[in-house]
Amino acid sequence: MQVPPTTLLQSAILFALCATAVWIAGARLAYVADALADRFKLAKSLVGLLLLSLATSLPEVATTLSAAVAQARDLVLNNLFGGIALQTAILAMSDFWARGPITNYPRKANHALEATLLILLLALALIITNLGETFVFAGVGLGSLCIAVFYGGAIWLLRKYDDSSDWVPVDLPDPDPLAFPAPTGLGETSNRFMIIQALIASTAILVFGLFLVLFAERIAEQSGLGTGFIGVTLLAGATSLPELTTSIAAVRIGAYTMAISNIFGSNLIMLVLVFPADILFRAGPILQETSQTVSLSLAFGIAVTAVYLVGLIVRRKPRIGAFGLDSLLVMAIFLSSLFAYYLVR
Repeated sequence: MQVPPTTLLQSAILFALCATAVWIAGARLAYVADALADRFKLAKSLVGLLLLSLATSLPEVATTLSAAVAQARDLVLNNLFGGIALQTAILAMSDFWARGPITNYPRKANHALEATLLILLLALALIITNLGETFVFAGVGLGSLCIAVFYGGAIWLLRKYDDSSDWVPVDLPDPDPLAFPAPTGLGETSNRFMIIQALIASTAILVFGLFLVLFAERIAEQSGLGTGFIGVTLLAGATSLPELTTSIAAVRIGAYTMAISNIFGSNLIMLVLVFPADILFRAGPILQETSQTVSLSLAFGIAVTAVYLVGLIVRRKPRIGAFGLDSLLVMAIFLSSLFAYYLVR
């Protein structure tokens, strides 16, 4: 479908409207997915790592694949890798509604393992982008395939470890009681109708996600800021709106482990999306000849994840105001990353 030309102001307004639609649809989809998980008695860690993270990552899927088809390498990579630090900062912001540092709550080592595997995949992606793709088959680099294989191994390990109970911290605070009721009607809604709602919300996210890419590219061109800076900030922020709403909601109802797994799981999905994007990008391996912003976004992703890994291991942390010290450090690193992206734009 051909979209008529727009001015910078019109592009910004339409981008904001599309982002709002993604926010609403993503939040609704997450609530429905959570309700279905409760209906079928699935573990909260599984819901956060696989179901909720996949549901809230639909904007990234839509924008990444459509940008890859449009051969917009910088927009693809900066949206994906820039979104990792942003989504981790979202987890830090949700700490405001927690009762004590959010990383004090997990009673198993699942989340520390998630963070460790995420750092490993981020480091692998950083190595590949700096070395370049040495082996290429049909325009697809070996590096992006390795990331996909490592992602599959990480999910298998996390699911296997989920049943383990060899690490049990003590003296943990009890979760807050339910702060507000879940969306009305879901408790009595049939499985069939909830699935229909999920399909409608998914379609809305995919459609408006495509328009997000279009208007982000126009804003990048019309403002002169470039697709690298826009991809790593504006587009990554818009497609991370579902993670923001679901993480805050999960923390407020006391589902702290779901909130953490939602963010780490979404970040893992961001990395594995490099492989299908590489297949659709026909100008060569997508991780070849990347910009400095890509390397920076990967490095900042490692930094914020490492901070939370330390927070998950060190059980007793100081709290400053409404936030744990680790969450404040994550937000400070994220804000520093925005300044760094602007300098190298």
